Amino acid sequence: MSNYVQRFLLENLDIRGAVVHLDSVWQAMLTGRHYPQPVSQLLGEMSAVTLLLGENLKQTGRLTIQLNGSGPVSMLVIVCTDTLHVRGMAKCEQTITAQTAPDLLGDGRLVITLDMPSMRECYQSIVPLDGDNIAEIFEHYFRQSEQLPSRLFLITTDNAIFGLLLQKLPAADQKDPDGWPRAEALAATVHDHSLFDLTAEEILTRLFYEETIRIYDAQTVQYGCHEDPAK
Repeated sequence: MSNYVQRFLLENLDIRGAVVHLDSVWQAMLTGRHYPQPVSQLLGEMSAVTLLLGENLKQTGRLTIQLNGSGPVSMLVIVCTDTLHVRGMAKCEQTITAQTAPDLLGDGRLVITLDMPSMRECYQSIVPLDGDNIAEIFEHYFRQSEQLPSRLFLITTDNAIFGLLLQKLPAADQKDPDGWPRAEALAATVHDHSLFDLTAEEILTRLFYEETIRIYDAQTVQYGCHEDPAK
């Protein structure tokens, strides 16, 4: 079983990114839930994005990402700690006929909460849902919050989750004006379930075979978060 988040840098392009892969952790999140397939897909994609964000936590704390909507899926929530312990759940109607994120969620909002012992009050960001799928919703959030062009490529099956994040750093155009569109096009070829059987290094080498890639140590993901009785 392989559950990890692994950052990387395309050195000659000044483009950073990260890969997330879950199998046994994702299966544990689904155990006994019996979600309709479209709901599981939303939850899986949101889990991947939450871990990609949570891996950047520099202090002890907890990241909570929640989607609230007026559609048949009224809530999706994922909690991730600085040690990459993750859990999540969905609240939805028993019968689901909608397939797309806008139809499933309806009018809603994205709530991102960062809770750290060093902070007097938790940080919270609330934005409207803007996008036709989970990737687009969070790409819009990245543009607004980090002001960095970002792309997300997400795959969810009953057995595994895969996610790839790319972010264009400020000096990218100076290093290679064609680097960002080239990296986007190469990353878009990632939608192949056979990649689930490969390591992050093998995946990145196949995708960006002509680039110089610096790959950082993988961070292990585990299922479950420490309970907070006071909260």
